[in-house]
Amino acid sequence: MGTNNGIPPRIHVMAKPSGATCNLGCSYCFFLDKELLYPDSRFRMGDVDLETYIRQLIELHRTREVTIAWQGGEPTLMGVDFYRKAIEYQEKYRKPGMVFENTMQTNGTLLNDEWCEFLKENNFLMGISIDGPPHLHDAHRLDKGGKGTFDSVMHGLRLLQKHGVEYNILTTVNRVNAAHPLEVYRFLRDEAKTSWIQFIPIVERINEDGGNLYQEGDKVTPRSVLPEQFGRFLIQIFDEWILNDVGKVFVQMFESSLRSFMHFPTSGICIFDQTCGSALALEHNGDLYSCDHFVEPDYLLGNIKTEHMLKMVGSDQQRQFGLDKRDSLPKYCRDCEVRFACNGECPKNRFIDTPAGEPGLNYLCVGYKGFFKRVDVPMKLLGTLLRTGRPAEEVMGLLRKDEPALREAYRKSRAKDACPCGSGMTFNRCHGWKSQKHGHKRGKPSAPQPRPPVGNYGR
Repeated sequence: MGTNNGIPPRIHVMAKPSGATCNLGCSYCFFLDKELLYPDSRFRMGDVDLETYIRQLIELHRTREVTIAWQGGEPTLMGVDFYRKAIEYQEKYRKPGMVFENTMQTNGTLLNDEWCEFLKENNFLMGISIDGPPHLHDAHRLDKGGKGTFDSVMHGLRLLQKHGVEYNILTTVNRVNAAHPLEVYRFLRDEAKTSWIQFIPIVERINEDGGNLYQEGDKVTPRSVLPEQFGRFLIQIFDEWILNDVGKVFVQMFESSLRSFMHFPTSGICIFDQTCGSALALEHNGDLYSCDHFVEPDYLLGNIKTEHMLKMVGSDQQRQFGLDKRDSLPKYCRDCEVRFACNGECPKNRFIDTPAGEPGLNYLCVGYKGFFKRVDVPMKLLGTLLRTGRPAEEVMGLLRKDEPALREAYRKSRAKDACPCGSGMTFNRCHGWKSQKHGHKRGKPSAPQPRPPVGNYGR
């Protein structure tokens, strides 16, 4: 990737025009607390800041394609007219030949026909948040009154489908739905009818005051997915996908892993790249932060009203932020056999100690290590097919031939044996594990489970 004074030709900025405000009250949302950073704010991006943002974003790009990402909080709270104005500014400052892709992450509950007609007309790519079928989605994705939102979200999804708006689904993986990996995946594939899925692990760190405003503390909430649980969640879905859905369903985690196993220069996801710093967050008032997960005073780069984004993105502060990801890796990670695929994942989750007592290990390490070891052989096979010009779908038939022998190995395995899949986990913690029966009713949060030991992780 070429650079200009260390600045990549393409930058991803996650703009939050409504700040942290949202019409829902999802119990695990780390961003709701960010309202405390802006007391007495209306949490609405003004017209001057909107124009300044669009102009500066275009000016700092040296590529034909420009992605303009809208998030929150809930970005649809701004109303359709705000985004009509954004489109006008894109046209006003467009460079010759420049193409814009507007993306928006939404909970879907405020979508209507007017919204969907606008989104379709302007080729928005929509991300809609769904955590699985009703009893799993409504465990944490609640409205302000504590009621489940599944029906409202699905209504929004059906409207997107009705109007032909391009969409993908973001599913947060928490301690409830992580216990039902195949139920989640099959629902998204068969009922939500998506062909693109993004899984985001919930890791909520508990600060000393009991909140989670800042990325600090070495304990997590009972809602947070457990490390081994997350690895198993990915493994079980991968097993279903690799035998049935290659070429039909695209899972971001699997696509990124394939890029790593094929030795691409980047993974396609910032959390798995060696360095970071090219994905920033813009608050409603023009404040620019180093990263969406570090909207904190220590990571404030400046404000677009007084400094150009180009200068802030190229600052020593931001450059050092990106390099710290690579340079702070503990020896345990540097020597790891799957470092090429993981690179220590996101710095926000590096808050436990290595077995030797060195700080800076990722909370999800054991889960990621199990997943990357499990997919090693299938990913290498898939990469070989693609490099030789053969269809990726061929991998399904090739691996099905080995399936009976693998099933027999599972049948003969004892609880403490190494799982035959190659994950490195014991059989009872991998393919010998059985999905839990759900014991909570739709619309009510599940009962909290015991707090995990010190060193656990949020979104």
